[in-house]
Amino acid sequence: MIKLFIIIFLLITANLPAQLRSFDDIFPNINENIRTSIFTDSGFIRSSQKQSGFEILQSNLDPQIIKIVLDKNPLYLVESIYVFRSHENNGVSLLTVYNALSNIRGLTGRLYDSATRKQRVPLFEDATRIKGERQTSAIPDPPPATIIPQSETVYIRLRDVNFGNTFYRGEMVLIQNGLCFTLSNFRNMTYLLVPVIKEEKFTARLYFEPIIEGVLIYSVASADISDFFASRVHVESAISKRLAVITEWAVDGIHQGK
Repeated sequence: MIKLFIIIFLLITANLPAQLRSFDDIFPNINENIRTSIFTDSGFIRSSQKQSGFEILQSNLDPQIIKIVLDKNPLYLVESIYVFRSHENNGVSLLTVYNALSNIRGLTGRLYDSATRKQRVPLFEDATRIKGERQTSAIPDPPPATIIPQSETVYIRLRDVNFGNTFYRGEMVLIQNGLCFTLSNFRNMTYLLVPVIKEEKFTARLYFEPIIEGVLIYSVASADISDFFASRVHVESAISKRLAVITEWAVDGIHQGK
């Protein structure tokens, strides 16, 4: 009976919200122009390269949030910050965020501005969960959860408009006061059968934390790309667009879950 009580207590307390921080608690010394852009509909996004030095905003976020990305020693890095403003008295819970991230199908058909086609086109023509790294048959998304697991791994197939079928490992973990969602490609991303980004060389890491002003979404994405393609495409733009679409999907899911 005592063991059962302890298990129930841990399950409940693991999902209790911490005292909310404000945006300024997390980014106390941020440039005012950058701060203003973060609270716009498009948010703040900035790209940088290893050869010229990565530009990363100083904050009171857990260093592990970005360390996993930097430890891969990438050539390109994109940093993005957006605050989802809650216009209702009750704030957004991490459970709402978790359920938004669980809706993998929601990535299907999301549009981005294509410079080559001069119009908005779907970035991911199809999006689905799959059984695993070796079993790539589609499985449905689960129904909305009532409790957040401490950690979870899902496998995802995205039919990318540029790269065809791409395969990702999605890892969700509770960290600091929020929830981290990490996407890493576990197979090569190819163009006309030629590897463009090798396996484990693309990573997008999104951190969600309910704050006084709404929900902070802090994101970093990195990639290494073959020299042949790096000289022919704007790599930072390609990463930024994918990060923006993934963030938009999460924001829409949070909004719908309120």
